[in-house]
Amino acid sequence: MGWAVEMKPGALLNRGRKGAARPASKAPLRVAFQGELGAFSQQAIRQLLGPRAIPHPRQRFDEVFAALRAGEVDAAALPIENTLAGSVHENYDLLLKYDFEITAETNVRIVHNLIAAPGVKFSAVRRVYSHPVALNQCLDFFARHKKIERISHYDTAGSVKMVMEQRPDGAAAIASELAAALYGGCILKREIEDDRKNFTRFFLLEPKGSKPRRPAGARGSGTNSRAGTDPPWKTSLVFSTRNIPGALFRALSALALRDLNLAKIESRPRRGRPWEYMFYLDLLGHRDEQQVRNALGHLAELADFLRVLGSYRGAA
Repeated sequence: MGWAVEMKPGALLNRGRKGAARPASKAPLRVAFQGELGAFSQQAIRQLLGPRAIPHPRQRFDEVFAALRAGEVDAAALPIENTLAGSVHENYDLLLKYDFEITAETNVRIVHNLIAAPGVKFSAVRRVYSHPVALNQCLDFFARHKKIERISHYDTAGSVKMVMEQRPDGAAAIASELAAALYGGCILKREIEDDRKNFTRFFLLEPKGSKPRRPAGARGSGTNSRAGTDPPWKTSLVFSTRNIPGALFRALSALALRDLNLAKIESRPRRGRPWEYMFYLDLLGHRDEQQVRNALGHLAELADFLRVLGSYRGAA
C-alpha cells in the first residue's frame, strides 16, 4: 500500500506487500484512459491486461483519475513519459493528488501512420490532423511533402474519428493502426515517425493496497522465478525535503549507501511552497526487500513528506 503521511524523524513506515505479481484478472476490468478509442493508451491497456479489458475513454487526465476514485472503473492506464517528448508533468502532479497504487507498467512503441477515408489517394492529401506531439514527431515526413498542411487536433485517434465522420476534402490523420481499424480508415503511409525508437511508458493504477500485476504478455509468475523470466521489481515514490543546504544530497544518500539503482528522478514544483519541490523517484527493487526497507526508513527520517506509489514489475 502507498504511504501518504507527513513523515517526521524516526517515524515508522508502513510496509507494502510483495508476494507474487498476480496475472491479469479473469474477469474483464473496466480501465479508464485519456483520449478516444484507438489511442495509444488503448494499446497500453491491451499490453497490460489483455484484449478482454474494457477501455473507458475520458477527455482529460484529471477525469481519468476522478473516474477511478469514484469507482466508475476498476483501473486506469496513464502515460507517464515518452522517450522523445519527455515526462507527462500533469500526471506526475495527479499521482500526488490521488492516492492510488501503481500495479504494473508497460512500454508502447509509438508508430505513426497516415490514415484517410477509403478511396482517398495520397496524392490528394493536403491537410493532416493529429495531436501536436504526434505532428512534431513526423517533421521529416512533412519536410518531404511540403504541400501538406499540419493541423493540430485534440487527440490522435480523435483525428481519425473526425476525418471518417466529417470527410473533409483532402484530409488525413496521423494515428495508430488500431485507430484505423476501429474507425474504418485506410493507412496510406506506415511508420512515418522521425525516430523508430519512440516509446511511451504507461502506468496501470488501481485502488490503494492493490497487489502488483504481471502484464498480459510477461513471462513467469512470481518473485521467485528464475533470472531472465520475470523483469526486475521497481518501486516508485515521491518525497520532499526541508529547504536547507544539502537536504537533497542527504536524501539520495539513503539510497546510494545501500547500492540501490536509481532509474529515474523527476522534480515538480510544490504547491503552496514557492521554490520548493517534490521529487519523484523510480528505483530498482521491491519495498519489502531488506535494503529497500532500510533505505526508505532512512529517507523517512530525512524527508518531511514521503509516499510510496507502488512496487511493480518493470516493463520488459
